[in-house]
Amino acid sequence: MPVLYGEQNSHLQTIENALDVEISSRGNEVLITGGSAGQARQVLEALWSKLQQGQDIDTHTVDSALRFLQEHKKQKNGNGHHSHANAPHSLSGFAEAETLIVTKKKRLQPRTPLQSTYMHAMNVNNLVFGIGPAGTGKTYLAVAMGVAMLESGRVEKIILSRPAVEAGERLGFLPGELKEKMDPYLRPLYDALHDTMAAEKVQKKVASEEIEIAPLAFMRGRTLNNAFIILDEAQNTTTMQMLMFLTRLGEGSRMVITGDPSQTDLPGHQKSGLLEAMDILGGVEGIEFVKFSSQDVVRHPLVSRIIEAYDKKRK
Repeated sequence: MPVLYGEQNSHLQTIENALDVEISSRGNEVLITGGSAGQARQVLEALWSKLQQGQDIDTHTVDSALRFLQEHKKQKNGNGHHSHANAPHSLSGFAEAETLIVTKKKRLQPRTPLQSTYMHAMNVNNLVFGIGPAGTGKTYLAVAMGVAMLESGRVEKIILSRPAVEAGERLGFLPGELKEKMDPYLRPLYDALHDTMAAEKVQKKVASEEIEIAPLAFMRGRTLNNAFIILDEAQNTTTMQMLMFLTRLGEGSRMVITGDPSQTDLPGHQKSGLLEAMDILGGVEGIEFVKFSSQDVVRHPLVSRIIEAYDKKRK
């Protein structure tokens, strides 16, 4: 119970504030009063179910449960009927959380309903686009999924790539070590790798090329088989680069393309290859687009509010 309630009942307070209810606890009895008492009960039951599965409850888990509840309410109101109780966006979907990414170092659960959709999409599709603002977990979850598939033998290697826009993609002509020049661009990919895999394992697999981290320019002319391939910051690709990358997909491979169309760094009036791909590939079978919004930001709550403020200004 203390784990469910949180330190000094902090988890109960979070639920109280979010749903405008009052929760008083005495030992293992909880009394909930207020208009949304039923919803608060559902949230507590979903969290209790997590505890029984041996999972820890922290502030993120409580926040996730509340997000799933809000999304479920939105869908119910939008459709005018109850969606299936075990739908991935419902609280029971959250409690069961079939969409887990399990690596030797970490177990990752979706923290928002759309993350759940994204994790499922990467599991079943050969090509997935994760589109939306920073902080929604698009790149992080893609790298984690790649690690999980590599460890379980579903793929033989992970290839992580980014366009190096500031370097004009002409890295071959620059003096100095390529790795030194590329590391700052690829840092976020390394960070996600180290978070889901032991550091010495990462080094070993990079050395043996089971994990390859390379600028987009180096993908030309290759066919990538039995690999989990991620293109990050795809909004900075040109039309030709995007087409070149998409056509690298080989036998037994999966590809995840992530980007934020509102953050393009392309020079002049060049059209983003990501925006064009979204336009052209919308109805193609076997490709899934998962579009995140500021509501899916899982960084500091302030980040969501900053993105929303900027979006308003753009409109």
